[in-house]
Amino acid sequence: MGKRNRDRRTTKQKDRRQSAAEHRRSRTDRALILERLVIALSTAASVPTSWHAAELLEQSRGYERELDIAADLVVHEAIRAAWEHGWSPTDLHEIARRRMDAKAVRYLDEAIVLESRRYSIATLHPRWREQLADMSKAVGPSASSPQMWRWAAAHSTDERTALTVVLQALHLLGRIPAIEALLPLPGSHCELTRVVGDVDEKMLARVRALLAKAEATDYPDEAEALSAKAQALMVRHSLREAVANHDRGRVSVCAARRVWIDNPYVAAKVALVQAVAQANRCRTVWVKDLGCVVTVGDETDLDLVDLLSTSLLVQANRAMIIAGRRHEVRGQSRTKSFRLSFLVAYATRIGERLSFTSASVTEELRRDDRLLPVLAARNRAADEAFTRLFPKTIASPLLAYDAAGLGAGRSAADMATLDVREAIAG
Repeated sequence: MGKRNRDRRTTKQKDRRQSAAEHRRSRTDRALILERLVIALSTAASVPTSWHAAELLEQSRGYERELDIAADLVVHEAIRAAWEHGWSPTDLHEIARRRMDAKAVRYLDEAIVLESRRYSIATLHPRWREQLADMSKAVGPSASSPQMWRWAAAHSTDERTALTVVLQALHLLGRIPAIEALLPLPGSHCELTRVVGDVDEKMLARVRALLAKAEATDYPDEAEALSAKAQALMVRHSLREAVANHDRGRVSVCAARRVWIDNPYVAAKVALVQAVAQANRCRTVWVKDLGCVVTVGDETDLDLVDLLSTSLLVQANRAMIIAGRRHEVRGQSRTKSFRLSFLVAYATRIGERLSFTSASVTEELRRDDRLLPVLAARNRAADEAFTRLFPKTIASPLLAYDAAGLGAGRSAADMATLDVREAIAG
């Protein structure tokens, strides 16, 4: 080999080594840039103002792509941390809806869906899937990562606003407390062919249809009859399922759910949910700081509580407004105390009537000597699950002072004919 060829080969080898070194240095520099941007995002999120967003944008000029990726990294890490601290997709949506503006809520919803897509569907709990399905309708299938600049373009939003939204989402995720985990983490659920507590979807669809009609009608008597029929269907199913599972040797496994309550009159609405839950063998605790109620019980009973309490809240609100029109003082609607008292009385009376109905149904079906031991076992399971989740709770009475509101609320609740013995016996 001539000297010229040796020199040429040596030069090529040197160029290759330099190119490899530059590539490694480039990757190292990019990783360092991403790390610094993640830190900058986390720092700016402590005070998530548009001014801080503008400052961060100015510092990141020339690295917009890296800022987009860094935003994804830090938001998704914060979402995973929230899940590990007990928050489900719906929980995050609900707390965001209460503490952020609509744009930030939409961004967080989309980020939650994108993060969830990293997991196999089979490793997500069925209720986790249901929650994601509701969110995905608004997000759409075209959403992809990195999210920030794509989201800004899709919503006709400038860079500063989009980055402010990211900072707001990070601010919220970094400050929500740890709560009781009610579902297995994504990626950890094991799919079973069938578990105790699976609910007949056809029957649930019938119940939903009845309650939807009850909410839509302008006639109170019709609404109450439809609600009573829905209650009858669910109670009958729950009792028959309890006995059938006992015969198959299945042990009742309790679950827990969060019911989020909207303002105003949160305490009175909580009382209504608690009344429905108590009448259906479920336990409840009000997490006042968050604005939600946790219900604990058998899955079928929890389904009834969810459906019936949601419908009754709609009907109670409508009845309250109508009653307020009838009880005017000097041409003005009654005060806040009237509405609060109305809802408290409505909840109390509905609870009394539902509990009476439940006791009546149980008494009617006592000819099946298997029923009472099965229900006793369900009650023990619910008590144990509740104590495990909430070892320390404080009873807090709810007071109402407006006599007219109390009377109107009880009258409205009395109109609900909840005697379902005939329907269940049939």
